[in-house]
Amino acid sequence: MDLDAFSAARGAGWERLARLAERRRLRGAEADELIERYQAGATDLSVIQTTVGSSAHGDRLSLALSRARLHFTGVPAEPLRQVTEFFTHRLPAAFYRVRWLSLAVAAATAVLFLVFFTWYSSDPRVLATLGSPAQLEEYATQQFVGYYDANSEAGFTGQVWTNNAWLAAQCIMFGIFGLWTPVVLMQTGSSLGISAAVMNEYGRLDHFFLYIAPHGQLELYSVFVAGAAGLMIFWSWIAPGARTRRQALAEDGRALFTLVIGLTLTLLISGVIEGVVTRQDWPWPLKIGIGTVALALVLVYQWVVGRRAYRAGVTGDLDEADAGARQIVSS
Repeated sequence: MDLDAFSAARGAGWERLARLAERRRLRGAEADELIERYQAGATDLSVIQTTVGSSAHGDRLSLALSRARLHFTGVPAEPLRQVTEFFTHRLPAAFYRVRWLSLAVAAATAVLFLVFFTWYSSDPRVLATLGSPAQLEEYATQQFVGYYDANSEAGFTGQVWTNNAWLAAQCIMFGIFGLWTPVVLMQTGSSLGISAAVMNEYGRLDHFFLYIAPHGQLELYSVFVAGAAGLMIFWSWIAPGARTRRQALAEDGRALFTLVIGLTLTLLISGVIEGVVTRQDWPWPLKIGIGTVALALVLVYQWVVGRRAYRAGVTGDLDEADAGARQIVSS
């Protein structure tokens, strides 16, 4: 099909459809005309997508059809309803989609932790590259624990929250390049392993795990989820399946970027635990138990609520009216 000739023949009708769709109020005759032109435009769009695929003409017609559809379906949902739908369907579905990859990222990071911990613990020469014995001893006996009391509860919470939320956002945003996310995860595993090796050298490995455990469970899992989302976005254009690479990247990018909001909230919770709970003179089982409960709630949200939303057909992506028309492909 000659798209330019087809556009020249039908373009006047599309322009009229666009003008009618932009009006806030329609008279009776105009409403009838809008319905007729909407039906004709939908047919034309189907012809364009089937024979040509994605095109500028089709995108403009799709936009006009979306605006016209609002006259038939009414105004968008109430903000409260949209927020509720986001947190009960879209966000948990996005969490659910990365469930297995999150566990794989966690396992890979654990392996890196063990590798660096064993390497630095078994070779004094490698450990000596981190600093003098006096500096390492000061870190193990004073700085590591003192870090949690260095600032006020609110200030410390805000600091760790913003840092971790920005780190998680970077894993997702720059995941498309395929390199940034693995680098961040490798830095996470290696830094934890090296810190544990220093603490172990001076007989304070128990302090390492006790001070990490309350907030670290949820904090680290949030980073693993962010890494999984970034890797999945990268893979969407490497292996798009039946979709075009542009479609796969757009759909998965929109769906999984919603995790930035969810992870900002989970990291806020872990930040509160780190800034408030860890420094308290409470029994360690209580402090660690608070972190475990927080992680368990997030896991239930991901695996139970997310499974229910995903089985209902939600992927985390926008609906067709907001995302635009999708090209029909064979599977």
